[in-house]
Amino acid sequence: MPILPPDPAAAPAAPLRLCIDKDALAANWRALDRASGTGKAGAAVKANAYSLGVPQVVPVLRDAGCADWFVAHWQEVPGVMAHVPAGEISVLHGPVTMDEVAFARECGARPVLNTLEQAARWIEGGGGTCDLMIDTGMNRLGVSLKDLGDPLIARLDVDCAMSHMASADEDAPKNAQQLGRFREARASVKARRFSLANSAAIALGPDYHFDLTRPGLSLYGGIPRREMSAFIRQVAFPQAAVLQVRRVMPGETVGYNATFQATREMRVAIVSVGYADGYLRAWSDKGRFSFEGAALPAIGRVSMDMTAVDVSDVPTLREGDWLGIEYDPVWASRTSGLSQYEIFTVLGSRFSRR
Repeated sequence: MPILPPDPAAAPAAPLRLCIDKDALAANWRALDRASGTGKAGAAVKANAYSLGVPQVVPVLRDAGCADWFVAHWQEVPGVMAHVPAGEISVLHGPVTMDEVAFARECGARPVLNTLEQAARWIEGGGGTCDLMIDTGMNRLGVSLKDLGDPLIARLDVDCAMSHMASADEDAPKNAQQLGRFREARASVKARRFSLANSAAIALGPDYHFDLTRPGLSLYGGIPRREMSAFIRQVAFPQAAVLQVRRVMPGETVGYNATFQATREMRVAIVSVGYADGYLRAWSDKGRFSFEGAALPAIGRVSMDMTAVDVSDVPTLREGDWLGIEYDPVWASRTSGLSQYEIFTVLGSRFSRR
């Protein structure tokens, strides 16, 4: 008789957890909405809400007042639809196939059209309300300015015409250039709403706000421009459980390739987090953990599922205790060399989100 696999719900709790400060998350959206002036703030919730979890994030932002949602892939739509109406969801990659056109028309999510080919595909499939991405100089997704006069564009029922800023986190000439091009596009495209600003561009001022802003990073605690540090709060607080505490003697090494050698007797905790969880090898000998107020350094190379931590200063720590993983986005980016976007989106599925 075959042995049935256990119910996943009956499995022990994960030794990794991502604690999400819902009050901070809601406060960040409200602050960004206020900073958007006469525009309204939406929310980029692609990549599973920057890895924090759509089920944890979308209801909080919805209840705070958000009514515009942006995902990258069509596969992301059902998860967001579980919490908000499909008509509020925009899919940034647009309809590349007729199957995606059919899915959009069936569920009601809006495609963001990026090319004349996508516009033709959308019209051929029956059309309806859509969004339009305009390339103003990033040369990523978007219809070129020279193509905005094409008859296909005039046939579209565009709710939101948008573009994306390339350098809004810097005081770069590119910002004013893109703003000028977007104003030019606005004069030639018929749409109910216009949107240019991502998180960083909200801080560039009212000229960039238009009708709708599209924050992502700053919702989750990222600070792409220094001005935003006054009102953006940390949202994500990862934690990992201790698997073992061991004593390491002077001269002994820790971890792969023996990159760390003890110069004194130490207590070392082996903690259940590694690069398979998004705690990448960039944190080797750089990461920082905490326990009962004490700052504890990572030592040696980060492994796939484990990291070694010097816990000599906390003699009470035992197996099964939880360590906080230092993850302030600005500090984490500066220390690891990863961008703040990577800091969030690499967090793995083994974290329980709460």
